[in-house]
Amino acid sequence: MAKTTRTPLFDVGGPLRQRTALQGSDTRGDGVPGGSTLRAFVVLETAARMRRALSVSELSALADVPKPTMHRLVRQLEGDGLLQRGVGGRLRGPGPRLVDFALDVLRYWAETAPRQAVLQALSASVGETCNLGVMDGNAVVYIERVESKWPFGLKFEPGSRVPLHCTSMGKLFLSEMPPGKRHELLQVSTLHRYTENTICDADALEREATEIKKRGYSIDDQEFLAGVVCLAVPVRDSDGTLCAALAISAPAARLSIGKALQQLPFMMLTADKLGEQFSRKHLAEPAEE
Repeated sequence: MAKTTRTPLFDVGGPLRQRTALQGSDTRGDGVPGGSTLRAFVVLETAARMRRALSVSELSALADVPKPTMHRLVRQLEGDGLLQRGVGGRLRGPGPRLVDFALDVLRYWAETAPRQAVLQALSASVGETCNLGVMDGNAVVYIERVESKWPFGLKFEPGSRVPLHCTSMGKLFLSEMPPGKRHELLQVSTLHRYTENTICDADALEREATEIKKRGYSIDDQEFLAGVVCLAVPVRDSDGTLCAALAISAPAARLSIGKALQQLPFMMLTADKLGEQFSRKHLAEPAEE
């Protein structure tokens, strides 16, 4: 029997909103909002932004953290290699571990820039929003997104999680799973009804996944968001392994399923380009011992 409910599980706003939520949260312990993790980040952010040596008292005032708390934070961050002291005991700035982290972040963005360029070209060609996602547990996580130029777009963000059973990318991943594993996943999953079109029956989803596997693309016909259609195609590496899903999405009033299917050739070409990038990254990584 299908398991249905109208209670949403997924926060489509994504993790990029979490910092704002933390800053607005109640104070904890020493009166500083956000908890110890955000306090440490604020200290590191302040030390890096000032670009000069700071005393603990100055850092305490700039970061709005009580001095006793700041002394504890500085000792911990210095011990972890995230801050370092200069002459006279003043904090010189970011430590070697934090510098390495910053360089890793820059390298990450350098690697994602080509993907963004490919998605931007597709979005310009089809005139709609383009998404790139990967499977994470029983959800799809957006790793790249390019919004269309139209107003009133869908305000998702990289890092947003959406369900498998009612999204074009999610159903594409389901279609690639071994039948036994897919059956097990669907049997234990709560298949929430998001719209009137949501498929909430596990057997019906099995049939849908089989059809998607045959035709090579997946459709979300207003199954996750009312009035929104999506089309997804697989992104495969040089070994033919599914590594991501590429999708376009738009209001149904502007993009019918028929019009969306006309974009398949452009999407397939884009998926091939993205697959080459995933393959190059894989080849560049050292083999595990």
